[in-house]
Amino acid sequence: MKPILVAHLLPIVDEHLLELLRSLTPADWDAQTVAPAWKVRDVAAHLLDTQLRKLSRVRDGHMPGPPPQIRSPEDLVAFVNRLNREGVEMYRRLSPPVLISLMDVASRESAAFHQSLDPMADAVFSVSWAGDETSPNWFDTARELTERWHHQQQIRLATNRPGIMTPELYYPVLDCFMRALPYHYRDQQGEADTCVRVNVSGDCGGSWYLFREDGRWLLIESPRGRQVSEVTMPQDIAWRIFTKGIDRDRAAAETTVNGVRVLGLHVLRMISIIG
Repeated sequence: MKPILVAHLLPIVDEHLLELLRSLTPADWDAQTVAPAWKVRDVAAHLLDTQLRKLSRVRDGHMPGPPPQIRSPEDLVAFVNRLNREGVEMYRRLSPPVLISLMDVASRESAAFHQSLDPMADAVFSVSWAGDETSPNWFDTARELTERWHHQQQIRLATNRPGIMTPELYYPVLDCFMRALPYHYRDQQGEADTCVRVNVSGDCGGSWYLFREDGRWLLIESPRGRQVSEVTMPQDIAWRIFTKGIDRDRAAAETTVNGVRVLGLHVLRMISIIG
């Protein structure tokens, strides 16, 4: 699969975000999002916290304390969840004008930092939800885009604002999410030279192919071998499936599967975020 080069999209997504936040009413800031623990102000606080935290740690090399003991994926999830919780508790106390002004600065500095990186060099943090022990910068930057995009969508959904589902912005998010497919399917059995097709319908969607070879699943750009399963989900809910924003039963009701159902429906359990 080709690299996902999206550093140039970060300022565009954040410009939409700042415009959105400036339009919110006091009641909007307290609206409940699809993340059960977070209202709109919490999501906004999280978006500010993660940018400032990453600039401090990755760009500036600042480590406020001893490195955590990460012995398992569960340890990583617990550590990230704690950092997220602490960040939200801190920045949700800010008034909307103060939070927006800080995010304006942080967004510009974050975009400039990602644009300065060699996309093929190793990133400081790997994309663990894709099973990586080491990831290139382009993957980490694409992950950053998915974070900025999907949390903004949560706010838009909660406040009944139009989404930003455009092919320019949403397709790269989906493409990044789908890079988790081989890792997610690693325990699913299949015959050699068979293929699973995953479709997202809509003008922002596309198709991704898992090919079984040498006892493992590979993500490939075009179909190969014998297709044994095909799953199709609408673009309106695809992002929510991969970010824990929709019940699996509801997602399954809106998803079609042809061929081996267990292989097709397994994609509905894929999570392309930490936590």
